[in-house]
Amino acid sequence: MTAEQLKELEDRLWQAADKLRVDSGLKASEYATPILGLIFLRFASLRYDKVKKEIEKEMSTHKNSRMQRQRHEIAIEKCGFYLPPEAEYEYLLNLPEKEDIAKAIKVAMEKIELYKPELTDSLPKDEYFKLVKPDDRSLPKSLLKTFADIPDDVTGDVFGKVYEYFLAEFALAEGQGGGEFFTPTSVVKLMVEIIEPYHGTIFDPACGSGGMFVQSSYFVDRRREELHDTDTKDLMVYGAERTPETVKLARMNLAVNGLRGEIRPANSYYEDPFGSYGHFDYVMANPPFNVNDVNLDKVKGQRRFNEYGIPQNKTKNSGNKGKNTNTIPNANYLWISLFATSLKPKGRAALVMANSASDARNSEAEIRRNLVQSGVIDCMLSLPKNMFYTVTLPATLWFFEKGKKSREPKVLFIDARSIFRQVNRALREFTEEHIQNIATIVRLYRGETERFTDLLKKYKKQATDFEKQAAAQGKTVEKLKKSKPGSEKDLRRWEKEMEATEREYRVLHDKKLYYEDHIQWLQERFPNGVYEDVIGLCKVATLTEIEEQDWSMNPGRYVGVVVEEDGLTEEEFRREMMERKLKLDNLDMEACKLIKSINNSFKILIENA
Repeated sequence: MTAEQLKELEDRLWQAADKLRVDSGLKASEYATPILGLIFLRFASLRYDKVKKEIEKEMSTHKNSRMQRQRHEIAIEKCGFYLPPEAEYEYLLNLPEKEDIAKAIKVAMEKIELYKPELTDSLPKDEYFKLVKPDDRSLPKSLLKTFADIPDDVTGDVFGKVYEYFLAEFALAEGQGGGEFFTPTSVVKLMVEIIEPYHGTIFDPACGSGGMFVQSSYFVDRRREELHDTDTKDLMVYGAERTPETVKLARMNLAVNGLRGEIRPANSYYEDPFGSYGHFDYVMANPPFNVNDVNLDKVKGQRRFNEYGIPQNKTKNSGNKGKNTNTIPNANYLWISLFATSLKPKGRAALVMANSASDARNSEAEIRRNLVQSGVIDCMLSLPKNMFYTVTLPATLWFFEKGKKSREPKVLFIDARSIFRQVNRALREFTEEHIQNIATIVRLYRGETERFTDLLKKYKKQATDFEKQAAAQGKTVEKLKKSKPGSEKDLRRWEKEMEATEREYRVLHDKKLYYEDHIQWLQERFPNGVYEDVIGLCKVATLTEIEEQDWSMNPGRYVGVVVEEDGLTEEEFRREMMERKLKLDNLDMEACKLIKSINNSFKILIENA
């Protein structure tokens, strides 16, 4: 399935499902869990359908022999699920309207959990009864029909992306509450591309719906394909999430994407279900910002929090008969410390953090100094505003790496605030090329120059391919122009065809320019194919330089600024110039035609004179 086909499928499914939600009068929060449960059920059924023949074959071959196994054992080995007949999607879909569909779906979910213990109490059940009204029992059946449109031949990758798409849409629909369990995919992708969790263990102490794990899985699949690596995926994920409903979403997300691991309900301030200290190869999370009511007495003795220092407490009235509770003034540095201490000796980490943490004063500044001097901080990256679905608060990505070989601690600072695509008035995102370009800065910093070369080759190939396609489409445009019909009826059909053909030409031409633009962006900044500081973009700062800035981790203090007189970002400027060039090219083509027409007219006049 191509990216365009996937996008069309996602949009179509969302529009159909959301229309049903609007018609039912349900809130997005009431609708999200049962919808995601049906996506999961459809996926499980399709995977199970593909191995049914193999199951039957083995059952028949070993019938009445010592090697005979039960049906569910074979199914779980082959596809990860066993679905009794009444749990299969087609069975539910074909139930007559008069049946209690909500109850039937609940029974199906219970039976799936029975044979897959890691999903126990995670699949939605009673939530389907909320979709039923006394005067209208049709909604569960309508939703089953909607998701039956998902093709039989889709892969787990496609299902995972549909699942993530619906999570994002529910986050947008729900507002502030929805954002608690969803980090924008493009931000997660960038984090993954920089720490590169190729194999080993990944820990997310605030895992939400598990999006970090899913993107890590996609990264591993892509890198294996690039490296022609046929080994099985060696990745185990461990997540903690304090909200019970979100724990369920995360477990379903892992199952949908075929990931191995465990999600446990836990408040990571006070509970450490996996014994995190020095335990993981990778740590990733988007933890809650600026929490100010964490109990100091419960965390100050924990090694995972106090290795670099504990934020000084302040007294806060607990409202309990005048007694006071010692609390952390701001929990941001608890999370930052947790990430640093959870890593193995060569581990890497990435976390999203409020910008304010980069320059926080008092005890936080002391902790930050200790972190910098230890050498664990590898990179700091400023994100653009409006990258998150529910808040406009600017954020910074912190990247840790243990076991670096440099003698003196250094930190790479990247200011990516002007790198984005505007999705709508209130939302921005990174494109795939933005992600690769930014990750390439880090790779050059690490000395991985061959990957810079490989990326340029990839962009050049894509630009060349679209140039050839645009040239072929241009010939089709010219050929079509010459076939302009005389009759009014045929003319209307010709005009529509002409408009569509020219539009396709412009799309192909724009894509060629798009990749040429990214080639130019990389070559202008790193002309020698090696890392170098770029004003307004990136800077490697020494320990002395960081100390001179009072141990600030704010990239803006180090990279400098480029003055833009026109008020446009570089991306916006280049896009506008590409559009103007295309218009100029079209005008040149028209001018050539006019000149040719004028010359022909003069020739006729002279010949007839």
